[in-house]
Amino acid sequence: MEDTIIPILRTGFSFMLLILVTLAIGKHINSHKNHYSFALSVTIGSFIANMGFDTNLKFKEMLISFLVLVLMFYLFMVLSSRSRGFRRWLSGRPTVLIEKGKLLDKNMKKVKFSIDDLNQLLREKDIFNIFEVEYALLEVNGELSILKKTPFKNVINKDLNLPISSEALPVELIMDGEIIQKNATGIYNREWIEAEFKRRNLRIEEIYYAVVNSNGYLFVDKYEDKLISPTDVE
Repeated sequence: MEDTIIPILRTGFSFMLLILVTLAIGKHINSHKNHYSFALSVTIGSFIANMGFDTNLKFKEMLISFLVLVLMFYLFMVLSSRSRGFRRWLSGRPTVLIEKGKLLDKNMKKVKFSIDDLNQLLREKDIFNIFEVEYALLEVNGELSILKKTPFKNVINKDLNLPISSEALPVELIMDGEIIQKNATGIYNREWIEAEFKRRNLRIEEIYYAVVNSNGYLFVDKYEDKLISPTDVE
């Protein structure tokens, strides 16, 4: 019985510890925006797995090592936020692959990047003609940042002298048939919500999701979609 309970307790505690750590520094880990955050995410996974399942390893020592690792990562974050030189050393710098429309073959060789690799990343940016690119930088997270040549840039409202209006973030009002109280303030208070749904002959309990989009329009989705044959694909 003890052989079963101990792994369960270790796994449960390790999982809760992982949740607490990711709540604290998860945005830095999940983004994988640099080398050390990627290395940390891999190492944390190994630690949690061993803490939970490997009963041959002492839990206390594993816990101390895990906390030291997280503390080191936190200190590195603080130092990198205060020192640009340390940040460049720790996180690395982007590599220019195309400059003024010219391929920099020496830089390509440094990062072990082939023309096929470059063309693939360009296609992922909806660029099928390398002639359109003025600058291309390979970021430290492996993504490609592109600056197109002026004739190939997308037209924006300012170019067409169209009126520019400010937009707000969408405001979620109802989720799973319940009003989101923290958002039901200001113009979109509870009275406004109830009036809107009364006008539409709807009850709040019927609503799966309701949100006011960035243009101020109310989008409503009911639990009952009334589709004859909905697509059953996850």
